[in-house]
Amino acid sequence: MPQLPSPLRRLLPLSQTLAAAATPAPLLHLSRRLFSSSSSVSPFPRALAYRGGQAGGGRRRGPNHLLRRGNSTIEKRGKEMGGGGGGGGEAEVAFNKTRAEGKDGRKGRSMELKSRKLNPVNTICYVQILGTGMDTQDTSPSILLFFDKQRFIFNAGEGLQRFCTEHKIKLSKIDHIFLTRVCSETAGGLPGLVLTLAGMGEEGMSVNIWGPSDLDFLASAMRSFIPNRAMLHTHSFGGEQNVSSSQSQDATVIVDDEVVRLSAMFVKPRYDNEANSLTDNNLKPGDTAIIYACELPELKGKFDPAKAAALGLKPGPKYRELQLGNSVQSDTFNKMVHPSDVLGPSIPGPIVLLVDCPTKYHKHELFSLQSLGCFYEDSSEQTGTSKKVNCVIHLGPASVTKALDYQNWMRRFGAAQHIMAGHEIKNMEIPVLKGSARISSRLHFVCPHLFPSSGFWPMEPVNDVDSEKNKISPSQACESVSAANLLKFHLRPYAQLGLDRASIPSLSSYEDIVGELLSEIPEIKEVPEQIRKFWRSNANQNTMHSVGKHMLMVEEPWITENSSASNALDRKSSSGKLQDGTPLRGSDWRKQPKDNPHIPCCVENATREDMEITFLGTGSSQPSKYRNVSSIYIKLFAQGGILLDCGEGTLGQMKRRFGVSGADEVVKSLKCIWISHIHADHHTGVARILALRSKLLKGVDHKPLLVIGPRPLERFLNAYSTLEDLDMQFLDCRHTLKPSIEAFLSNNVSESATPHLENTIFAPGSRMENYSRKPASPRDTTALANLKEVLHESGLEVLYSVPVVHCPQAFGVVLGAKENVSSDGKVIPGWKVVYSGDTRPCPALIDASKDATVLIHEATFEDSMKDEAIARNHSTTKEAIAVGTSAGAYRIILTHFSQRYPKIPVFDEVDMQKTCVAFDLMSVNLADLPVLPKVLPHLKLLFKDEMVVEESDEVQEAVMY
Repeated sequence: MPQLPSPLRRLLPLSQTLAAAATPAPLLHLSRRLFSSSSSVSPFPRALAYRGGQAGGGRRRGPNHLLRRGNSTIEKRGKEMGGGGGGGGEAEVAFNKTRAEGKDGRKGRSMELKSRKLNPVNTICYVQILGTGMDTQDTSPSILLFFDKQRFIFNAGEGLQRFCTEHKIKLSKIDHIFLTRVCSETAGGLPGLVLTLAGMGEEGMSVNIWGPSDLDFLASAMRSFIPNRAMLHTHSFGGEQNVSSSQSQDATVIVDDEVVRLSAMFVKPRYDNEANSLTDNNLKPGDTAIIYACELPELKGKFDPAKAAALGLKPGPKYRELQLGNSVQSDTFNKMVHPSDVLGPSIPGPIVLLVDCPTKYHKHELFSLQSLGCFYEDSSEQTGTSKKVNCVIHLGPASVTKALDYQNWMRRFGAAQHIMAGHEIKNMEIPVLKGSARISSRLHFVCPHLFPSSGFWPMEPVNDVDSEKNKISPSQACESVSAANLLKFHLRPYAQLGLDRASIPSLSSYEDIVGELLSEIPEIKEVPEQIRKFWRSNANQNTMHSVGKHMLMVEEPWITENSSASNALDRKSSSGKLQDGTPLRGSDWRKQPKDNPHIPCCVENATREDMEITFLGTGSSQPSKYRNVSSIYIKLFAQGGILLDCGEGTLGQMKRRFGVSGADEVVKSLKCIWISHIHADHHTGVARILALRSKLLKGVDHKPLLVIGPRPLERFLNAYSTLEDLDMQFLDCRHTLKPSIEAFLSNNVSESATPHLENTIFAPGSRMENYSRKPASPRDTTALANLKEVLHESGLEVLYSVPVVHCPQAFGVVLGAKENVSSDGKVIPGWKVVYSGDTRPCPALIDASKDATVLIHEATFEDSMKDEAIARNHSTTKEAIAVGTSAGAYRIILTHFSQRYPKIPVFDEVDMQKTCVAFDLMSVNLADLPVLPKVLPHLKLLFKDEMVVEESDEVQEAVMY
């Protein structure tokens, strides 16, 4: 077999990773096990805390020093480590958000690789199914290869980080990630995972990422928002196999150390052309699939002390040398004693194959792959060197693996245990994220109007998985088992070789969760009926309005109590400033607005088919057990829909809310995706959505999807499109500011708008206004024309971006519907939805939110953490509400909560008169806005015993412990 150079087989030296650069870059420590070494190794830290001072800097404190920031206590401590790692105090560990956002300003630092001794006789080794996407069918499952001293993961699709948080998989212990293909289905979770690890520890953590040469395209795309190369440690292999046909190629050995030999085999699709011959022309890089073979070393036979004594050996170190396979000199006789003289028969090492055959077009080369010949039981090459395969894990979809020719090919591995880990219908009714499903079920029980998804859904045919053409008789099928989440196949110890179902989570149903809730909180039983009364009352009021058109629906007094907008101002200041010191521009913003006691006409006359807001992710920074990262779907029903931000896992959340097939329809009907800024928690799900839409609409007449976002996002998508067809058209947010949009829509494009574009990357008057004054690119009139068409098709009058105060090129957005005319000739103004993105309170957003029907505003921190909010350019709960109150917004919905608040954030009910807190999978219909604030006090009952946790505690648990 051709092999990579020896250093590469033991993992490439630093000089050959992407971290290498002509000029030393700020680098992060790698937490991985690479080489056998006698040097001592610091054990993994067990605690996570913020460091004082600026990211990457600051003075070290004592081990028991406590830092307080707001009401958050942050502890740094040293502990004694027990177990195999040896004793000693632990190094302090920090979570550095600057590095976690892809920024690290340190210069001239070198990377130190942590080396670890590998135990050639491992006591524990297994492969385990990590069931990401098994229920939602949106991403490829991952496979964990576990050793005592090494951990490998195969594939890192979207949701892997959240899955590991849920199931306590220790991400910091993962040394290597291997990709079977380079595409959004298998690698969508990499950007978020890399950035999260980069923020861990004093110097940051990293992981080796391996894949075919296509991986270079993904790494290049990721560098558009991960500028520090030290955070990307990618190793591509097999460039020559990717260029030519793989049929004649042998396996490429990637890792070959004391505990495992890991090799890769390449499979490319072959399509029929008009002449009915196979060709591989016009393949995209992401089409190549990899088959991995994991071979463990043989187990030496049992040592026989009697034989050793008979050969003149005395008990001592020579016994150990013989067990390690080395010959020794007899103590009594003048002869050499060889291992075979004192050891029983060796036991061949277990072998696991990971097979990814994503389409029927890959089968031709898979079946004829010469490098697999040594693993076939019926191979004609059997000459005493044939290798027995113990387990084959199949990652391809059931539409491929259930085919008769594929089943016949599986039989060639003899008695190997086949595990079918591809998408199967039966897995769809078993939620993989049980914590999230539990919260969804409880919320659905209390208020099904806002939470229509129960966390469970019935099985449904999808992607031809259940079609008749894929069905074969039991006699034709090769014996196999269907994968289940956390299913294990033990490789060591040898006595446990085989399947282990002990780790598979217990099954639960919606009824089980509701029963548990009623037992835990008996008083919750009456709440659903109380909430239903709100909707009946709202419906009755709408009926009264339709009978007597002059009757006005007036809010209850507890909602219409005056909420002074002066709360938005610093009471100690007479200069009219927001609490962070940002000056307010325009005298109207200094006045206390009058609360409108009446329901807006657009709500008063709304039907349930006008507009609905679904929150697909309401957390910040990184996915957590209960909240995914930012994403909001504006459903326009027959007129399609719009995505506002699209963090990792957005597609999976769509599947949970709308069903597996229903989410596909949502994706196909999208009119536009709008992205607020380039931080990974707001955009890393875009490629997966675009790739799926392109696939679903293949062969159907359609237009490219309009993507509006900051310029760096375009660089990422353009680079990524080398791997997969994204079928999109990009429009820079700076070209969608209000003056430009109004001028374009009125067909009165003047040059006067250009200077405005060049000088409004940040909110006027903000501290960051002068940070960057780069002139905008020339106006993309084609994309703007597409936007105009999108607005027309969606029933919208306007969509424009608003510069906000967060990071370079950060924006909010305003959506405004067209006005309608009622049956009696009355003109009904259209609704207006404003989304803040990430921001400090700023005048531009207050102005844009004037008289909004709904303001969706970030509320990352609780009120006592205002200093933290200012330092990170986020908002507190009270500040977000003050923005909406100052602007006269009818309803305010808070989102983007710190993971410090895993289930419900901290807020003061006094401020919640027109406000509601968003939860994942919550859907707010335009017609339901009048009753929205009434529901929150009842939802709080669900979480009455919940406590605020330290930010990143859940991430710490998954990443560190």
